[in-house]
Amino acid sequence: MMTVRCYLAPSDIEGLGVFCHDDIKQGQVVWRAEPVLDVRIPVSFVEAAEPHVREFLERYTYPDWNDLSQVVLESDEGRFMNHADEPNLDFSDPAVGVARRDIPAGTEFTCHYSSFTLGEITMQPPRHRVNAVAAA
Repeated sequence: MMTVRCYLAPSDIEGLGVFCHDDIKQGQVVWRAEPVLDVRIPVSFVEAAEPHVREFLERYTYPDWNDLSQVVLESDEGRFMNHADEPNLDFSDPAVGVARRDIPAGTEFTCHYSSFTLGEITMQPPRHRVNAVAAA
């Protein structure tokens, strides 16, 4: 769960991203695992889900490192965090996300997906129509 004020906005990386509302200092905790608010879902449910549900879950969940028979679906903006090869957040402790450097207000939070992924990192096609004109 995000521990700082943040918002969703169009991302230059992909689709939507999570942006900081206020300045963040290096070393500040900006995300923390929250078992009460983050949903655990059995991997068997994901594997048996209808295609559109499975697509959603495969995009927005990550392995529960305490029980690999489950995945975690965050309840807040954190699930929209995008990947960067040089992220501004450090998730070397999977329970806490810490600012690697000072992050000015309005900056997109980024992480390295290898912190959350088993095996190869695969990027999925965009899911959201950001700035798209609605059909009449």
